[in-house]
Amino acid sequence: MAAVTATGILTAIILSLTSSHGNSQEVPAPETPVCLNTVLGNTISNLPETAGMDRKIESYLRKWEIRGASLAIMRNDSLVYAKGYGWADKEKEVKMEPGHILRMASVSKLITATGIMVLCDRGLLHLEDNVFGPSGILDSLPFTSVIKDPSYKKITVEHLLRHQGGFYRDPLFSSNDVRVQMGLDHAPEAEDFYRLVLRHPLRFAPGSWQKYSNFGYLLLCEVIEKVSGSAYEDFTTEEVLRPAGCFDMHIAGNYYEDRRPNEVRYYTHEGDGKYISEYNGSGKTVERCYGGNNIPLLSGAGGWCASTPEIARFVAAIDGRDEIPDIISREAVEKMTEYFDTETFSLGWNDTAPSKGWTRTGTLSGTSALVRYYPDGECWVMITNTSTWKGYGFSKYTEALFNECRSLYSQKLPQRNLFTVKSGQGHTDAPGIPR
Repeated sequence: MAAVTATGILTAIILSLTSSHGNSQEVPAPETPVCLNTVLGNTISNLPETAGMDRKIESYLRKWEIRGASLAIMRNDSLVYAKGYGWADKEKEVKMEPGHILRMASVSKLITATGIMVLCDRGLLHLEDNVFGPSGILDSLPFTSVIKDPSYKKITVEHLLRHQGGFYRDPLFSSNDVRVQMGLDHAPEAEDFYRLVLRHPLRFAPGSWQKYSNFGYLLLCEVIEKVSGSAYEDFTTEEVLRPAGCFDMHIAGNYYEDRRPNEVRYYTHEGDGKYISEYNGSGKTVERCYGGNNIPLLSGAGGWCASTPEIARFVAAIDGRDEIPDIISREAVEKMTEYFDTETFSLGWNDTAPSKGWTRTGTLSGTSALVRYYPDGECWVMITNTSTWKGYGFSKYTEALFNECRSLYSQKLPQRNLFTVKSGQGHTDAPGIPR
């Protein structure tokens, strides 16, 4: 009876709020979130105060023979600057815009690590949970059929996140070698890589050392699927990215023909290694960035593509600040950014030294990505659509560029929040996304 009475009171309150002198008033519908990539264009960041910074960035791209790059700058969870430089697709004469999406390479690991923390916050997973063995998360085929070394039973979810699993090799970028080694008549699939790696003894005891491992993050995708009951990309899109305000992130394709309508063209640096055998054993020679590796297979280890403004938006949702609500608990943020020493990877981030801030890099043929979150609350994100001969070492030059531009132009950046820009406000140069 009390419950019925409470319901009646609540109904009366609602009726009193939605009617006046017998005339009902419509309650405003919730505002539909806007995809940043459809509304942001270069014109909004064509500012006289930062023209010198634009020239520095353009000079940097010419020096390294980079066709195009996208930059987003966030301060205290407000997007203050978003701009594209050079070409998104030189052959089609498409200029780079902040709404273009690019392969982010290992920045994908930050997304995967966040997915793990979402499951931990829900009580469905714990970082100390064992991955293998009778009580492990991955207690089914093909994992149970190939593992012989009992040390595998000691591998935890946190070990995988910190690259401390101890696996004997990381073969995800060696598809043709693996195909030949295993006598396959097809390009290696995830299960083939599992059978290849897990049958070998570990190189070191889990947690005793670290060795960067894309393979370990591929296993984390399996963990997410097993615990959530959903495909990795589906779970990540619906439970991680959309709650963070990111609506145009996708697992990228292998070839130019696979690109999204607002995805860039990728370019490989000139010289040895630009052309290699296609990853699937076809015998064809391809440009390394289009068919040299199996990008979708990299998945949560390195397969995502996104715009730099949406990556900044994602970082705002996991940084522990109050301006934009986080999608994970404060305890999870602190765990992801906990710093031990220079020899220990953070969770998802490369490193989180308090004096330097947080860093996440990513490198693939055709792209280089850097996310730098500084202690003063400023976050710079840049992705190029061209790889350089420096490989993963290129990120230190981009960081030097960030530091130089920050010292000269940080105080000149506008006080605004482009995360709140709405459709139809005049930014007609945004490339848009398919409807």
